[in-house]
Amino acid sequence: MPANIRHQETIDYFLKVVWQTVANKYNQLVTEFGITQSIGYLLINIDEKEGTTVSQAATLLGLKSTSLSRMLRQLEKSGLIYRESNEGDKRSVKIYLTALGKEKRHLARVLVRQFNNYLNEHISENDKEYLIKMLKKINKLTLSFKPGGEF
Repeated sequence: MPANIRHQETIDYFLKVVWQTVANKYNQLVTEFGITQSIGYLLINIDEKEGTTVSQAATLLGLKSTSLSRMLRQLEKSGLIYRESNEGDKRSVKIYLTALGKEKRHLARVLVRQFNNYLNEHISENDKEYLIKMLKKINKLTLSFKPGGEF
């Protein structure tokens, strides 16, 4: 980073701060449901009929399958999910929602919709489209970044 750029002026700083603020707000709101933001996100993304493999769930959360196992044990113990071996591939395990898991997922979905409606009310359609376009561009650039030169 050039000497004249402070960390508070970098794109990655603002991305981190904004995401942390959103995650903290969700965590504040979902504590009354007895879950966390990351648990809510996982519940929302478990396929209701087909289930979701542990590796798919790990990818969704940006975790390694091994790092996810503690969370899954907690969710099973809490009665939100159950796991079954995949019939086609016994090495693969699928996650399914219990009735309680479906109830918590519904609460999380309602909250996500309310929050996104709130954002949509306060951000113009043009600004939203531009923001999404820029975030996609930053994601693409990040994936293709290869450092060069001195550190």
